[in-house]
Amino acid sequence: MTSAIPRSPGAVSGAGQAVAPKKREAFFDNAKYLAIVLVAVAHSWEPIMDGSRATKALYMVVYTFHMPAFIVISGYFSRSFAAKPHQMRRLVTGVAVPYIVFETAYSLLKWVGEKPHELSISLQDPWFLTWFLIALFVWRLTTPLWQAIRHPLPVALVVAALASFCPSIGNDLDLQRVLQFLPYFVLGLCLKPEHFQLVRRREVRLLSVPMFLFALAFSYWIAPSFASGWLFHNASAQQLDHAWWTGPLMELGLFCCSLLMTACFLAWVPGRSMWFTVLGAGTICGYLLHGFVIKTAGFAGVFDDHPWLSAPAGEAVVSVTAAVVVTALCTPPVRRAFRWATEPEMAWAFRGSK
Repeated sequence: MTSAIPRSPGAVSGAGQAVAPKKREAFFDNAKYLAIVLVAVAHSWEPIMDGSRATKALYMVVYTFHMPAFIVISGYFSRSFAAKPHQMRRLVTGVAVPYIVFETAYSLLKWVGEKPHELSISLQDPWFLTWFLIALFVWRLTTPLWQAIRHPLPVALVVAALASFCPSIGNDLDLQRVLQFLPYFVLGLCLKPEHFQLVRRREVRLLSVPMFLFALAFSYWIAPSFASGWLFHNASAQQLDHAWWTGPLMELGLFCCSLLMTACFLAWVPGRSMWFTVLGAGTICGYLLHGFVIKTAGFAGVFDDHPWLSAPAGEAVVSVTAAVVVTALCTPPVRRAFRWATEPEMAWAFRGSK
C-alpha cells in the first residue's frame, strides 16, 4: 500500500516512514500489487466458500501469508523512523487521517446496509479492513523502542503469545490484531536487503513449489475442522473456544508457517518492471476501496440471490472479478482521485508548513 509501504529506506514518503529519494524498487511494488490482489480475492471468497472444502483450503493458504507479507515489508521500510517532526507529520496524514476517513465511511456503509439500521461510528472499534491502519500507526510509533532493545523479535513474540490468551484485552483499536501481528512488523525492522535477495534465489523458488503444494494438501485435510479465526489474529484462544495454552502454541506455529509461506510467495515475485509494477504505488486505494465493493455486493444480496456463485464456475467468476476490480482501484487515476483521503497534505495543520 502506498502510504503503508514506501519505496526504500531513507527520506520520508507515505505515512511518515523513512525512504531514500531514489527510484522505486520494482520488486516491492510487484509484491504489493500481487498481495493486494490476493487480499481482495480472499475477501471475495468469504461469502461463498461455505460447503466448499477446496475453497476453504485455498483461503487458509492465502491467509497465512498475504497480510504477513504486507506487514513484514511495512516494517522493513520503517527502519529509519525515529519520530522526527516531518515523520510524525506524514504518519498523521498518511495513516491516522485515512483511518478516520475510511472508518467513518465504512461505518456509514454498515449503517445503510445492515438491518436494523443503527448508526454507530466508533473510531475505537475498527470494522472490516481498517484495522491495518490503526495497527500500522501503533507499530510505527513504537519503532524507536524496538530498535533500542537487544532482542526485539523474541520480545515481540512473547507479547503476541501473551495477547493470545488474554480475552480481557477487548475490541478497542483491535488490539488483539495489533499485538498478535506485531512480530511480523518487528521482523521487517530487523531485515536487510540481502535477506530479500536470499529468498529470491533460484533454489528457493524451486523449493517453494512443493511447499505450496504441501500447504494446499495439508489445508485441504484439516479444512473441515480448522477454525479460520486463528488466521485473523483478532481473538484470544478462549474466545475461539480453546484452552488458554493453545494460544501461545498456535501463535508460534502460525508465525513459522506464515514466514515460510511469505518466503515462498516472495520467491516468485518478479524483480523486474512488469505491466502491473506501476500499480504497486496505488495499493492503498485498492486495499481501502475494494471493501466497499464486496460489502455492498453482500448487503445487496448478490451472493445470497445467486447460489451458483458458490459452485466452482461461480467461484472462478467471483475471483476474477475481484482481481479485476482491485486492479482498477490501484491505477494512477484512482490514486489521484482519492489522494485527498489517502495522502492529504494538510499543510494548514502543522507548524512550519509552507
